[in-house]
Amino acid sequence: MQKAASFLDTELSHIRAGRANVAILDGVKVDAWGQMVPLNQVANVSVPDARTIAIKPWDKNQIKAIEKAIMDSGIGITPENNGETIRLGIPQPTEERRKDLAKQCSKIAEKAKVEIRNVRADIKDKLKKAIKDGLSEDNEKDAEDALQKLHDKYIKKLDDMLAEKNKEIMTV
Repeated sequence: MQKAASFLDTELSHIRAGRANVAILDGVKVDAWGQMVPLNQVANVSVPDARTIAIKPWDKNQIKAIEKAIMDSGIGITPENNGETIRLGIPQPTEERRKDLAKQCSKIAEKAKVEIRNVRADIKDKLKKAIKDGLSEDNEKDAEDALQKLHDKYIKKLDDMLAEKNKEIMTV
């Protein structure tokens, strides 16, 4: 259940909501010195303001490779460089785009909820088998109640994470 919550947190952090967030660059790999390496291993990535991500390569010869990696990554932002720093201007999403992002977040959250429900079902099956192996019904009921409380806690946690992300997306 914790893994499902972590999955949702990670996936939601990659969704661009009109605010600069370095997590949208996590999947970008740069061809540096003959190897594909994560962007944060060849440059310093920072957020100077709410609408800009600044990328300062440690080796200025890597600027073209970093620009190409960003263009090829499909994040939908065109990099601008001044010879030393690459800047990514995060555009303000349209109302329609915001609604699409909110739907996308909901689908990801539902996937995580299904995983939590699957874990609950697996544990319930194990409890049923444990009764056959000698577990008392009272203990089984107590364990099932505790399991349901844990399930409800994680579902609420996912709902809260989704509500927070939707609020972030819909804020103009």
